[in-house]
Amino acid sequence: MARRGLEDYRAKRNFECTREPAGAAGVGGDACSEQLRFVIQKHAASSLHYDLRLEVDGVLASWAVPKGPSTDPREKRLAIQVEDHPIEYGGFEGVIARGNYGAGAVIIWDAGTYESLSEGETMAQSLERGHVSVRLAGSKLRGGYTLQRTGGGERPRWLLIKRRDAGADARRNPVASQPESVLSGLTVEDVAAERKP
Repeated sequence: MARRGLEDYRAKRNFECTREPAGAAGVGGDACSEQLRFVIQKHAASSLHYDLRLEVDGVLASWAVPKGPSTDPREKRLAIQVEDHPIEYGGFEGVIARGNYGAGAVIIWDAGTYESLSEGETMAQSLERGHVSVRLAGSKLRGGYTLQRTGGGERPRWLLIKRRDAGADARRNPVASQPESVLSGLTVEDVAAERKP
């Protein structure tokens, strides 16, 4: 998937009908930030999934992970690359109204900072090569993760794999045991029902 900034993201949305952020007029975000951000949003759209987003060159490179991330290095989770999102999307929690692209409730399931583990190349180069290694410092997920591209096309397929380190735990299942938002404490069901924290 060729990286096109926010062009694809904006083309799929009617910002008069959705509360999703449009992003800055340029590419968006602070490309010079020392702390790179990541967010994982739980999204109850036509099918429930988790959206992994990594800050890269002023946008959020994004993947839909149908089963959510695992802390077990033996599990390989499918991650389908989707359009880049604006940096501001990393703070979005709410309901995308029916009739809009991605309609459904969204919560910030995890968030924090990350660092690249790929020495000698930028994150953009790692994405282009199809092999990304990062160390996450989030509320629910910590330690190394690898994204490995397995197929191309308009929506390239990747595998999301937990690296063997101190954050690995085959017994832990944060997708099941920690369903709430790290921002509001609400579940995706609470947000869909417009309950307040």
